[in-house]
Amino acid sequence: MNKLKSTTSYGLEAIASRTEDHIHKILSNKSEIRDVDAKEAANDEDLLAQIGYKQELNRSYSTLQVFGIAYSIMGLLPSIVSTLAIGLEGGPASLVWGWFVAGLFILSIGISMSILSSAIPTSGGLFYWTNYYCPDSLRVPLSFVIGCSNSLALCGGLCSINYGFAFEVLAAVYINKDGDFNITNGKLYGVFAACTVSHVIICCLTTGHSAKMQLFSIIINTFVIVLFFIAVPIGAAGHGFNDAAYIFGRIENARTWSKGWSFMLSWMPAVWTIGAFDSCLHMSEEASNASKSIPVGINGSITVCWLVGWCICIVFAACIKDGDVEAVLGSASGSAGAQIIYDALGKEWAVAFMSLIAFAQYLMGSSILIAASRQIWAFARDDGLPLVHRLVKKVNPTVKVPVNATIFGGCLSLILGLLILINATAANALFSLAVTGNYLAWGMPVLLVLLPYGANKFHPGPFYFGTTATTVIHITTVVWIVYIIVMSMFPDSKVVDKGDMNYTVAINGGIWLLSIIYYFVYGYREYSGPKSNLNETPTEGIDFSGTDSDVHNADVVVEDKV
Repeated sequence: MNKLKSTTSYGLEAIASRTEDHIHKILSNKSEIRDVDAKEAANDEDLLAQIGYKQELNRSYSTLQVFGIAYSIMGLLPSIVSTLAIGLEGGPASLVWGWFVAGLFILSIGISMSILSSAIPTSGGLFYWTNYYCPDSLRVPLSFVIGCSNSLALCGGLCSINYGFAFEVLAAVYINKDGDFNITNGKLYGVFAACTVSHVIICCLTTGHSAKMQLFSIIINTFVIVLFFIAVPIGAAGHGFNDAAYIFGRIENARTWSKGWSFMLSWMPAVWTIGAFDSCLHMSEEASNASKSIPVGINGSITVCWLVGWCICIVFAACIKDGDVEAVLGSASGSAGAQIIYDALGKEWAVAFMSLIAFAQYLMGSSILIAASRQIWAFARDDGLPLVHRLVKKVNPTVKVPVNATIFGGCLSLILGLLILINATAANALFSLAVTGNYLAWGMPVLLVLLPYGANKFHPGPFYFGTTATTVIHITTVVWIVYIIVMSMFPDSKVVDKGDMNYTVAINGGIWLLSIIYYFVYGYREYSGPKSNLNETPTEGIDFSGTDSDVHNADVVVEDKV
């Protein structure tokens, strides 16, 4: 018996020793940390070299175009129409005040991100900062999780935008056919898939003009908002407006939660809409004067969308016919926003207006795919993207754009979008996937820079408010992010079944857990944290296939590849 105990004890000790050696081997696989000080850089290329990368992409984005990509992705009116029902379940006052309060806290996130991006502006900033400011023992696995979370969240954002587009298109068809049309999950996924595939094609074929596309998107989104402010109130005057007491004071509860918690859940339209401002960060290596233009793009887009979006929410609340929120939420079209517009403008104008909104939403999808492709490419450049990083990190040398990463982002979105075929609850998890995955990626580096190790390594860039004010902003950001991650995992009702369950906790929790498992089982062999490519030969990481020295039209080259 004693011999058996001794043998067992020896075996367990051997397993423990081997496990300890394996973990030590994994955690010892770390790339070099470079010292970065934006104030010492002569220009954008010099600062990028400090960070550890060579200039591979064209710096064609002006400050206005950097602002434009985030403004386009937020797509105020289309986004609010897509999520209006969530806000109205707490009544008009919950929608209006929830938007205002949430927008203020979201601006805190933007300021924190701007401070970090001004110091180290790079396309993969979120996982790079995590690796840079984290203590040595955890920096590589933690940055790997953040890279995976951010990449999937951006693709989830594309899914939720295109799902909203599909709903708006089919809602317009429903109105046009006077209700003689059945909106099914299959039809929704069909429109979603066609939209996503077309985005991939457009983003690949217009690589040389992607910056100009943002200016066009600014114009279209602004035009739709101005038209909304004019046309809908004029039309709604026919049935009368709701008064200020209704707009700012009427709290209802269409949920089974308490009124207080239902009010909190009605903040989600603002949380989802005023998001993806990290897209500005992902364009860092294509922006002129990145240390200054990225903060302007982030904070400018958040501020404009916060205040203008608040006005849109007020107009929607004022124009609810007879103040009947229940009728709007129960609309047979499936869209509360479409119903309010229909009640105000009638059939023909409602169809036309919903078509304009859908077009603006379509442009949102193109913009977020561009931003997602830059994050995916940056993660693949550091060998972080699981399994396919060698293919995805290639950059076409003629157009200097990560075409392969764009195609990969579209394919991943098509796979994630299969949730649409299950039911509406599963499809709505795409919204929470984008929110929760991004919020973790946004919050982690801010938390790390608050801690002593990260604080000692931080060298501020041009955008900075001093130690005390910056610390207060960062603390506010971290608290808000933790709160939203928890809130986004709550179901819409106390009593849930498989049809009402909020799958966010399963999807995001699964993604984070699988990322950790993958890293410790295999990923550590490839990914050692952000690594410098300054010493790579010109052919490394660049795709020369399909090019010809005689071809001068960059768009033709990419068209041939697609």
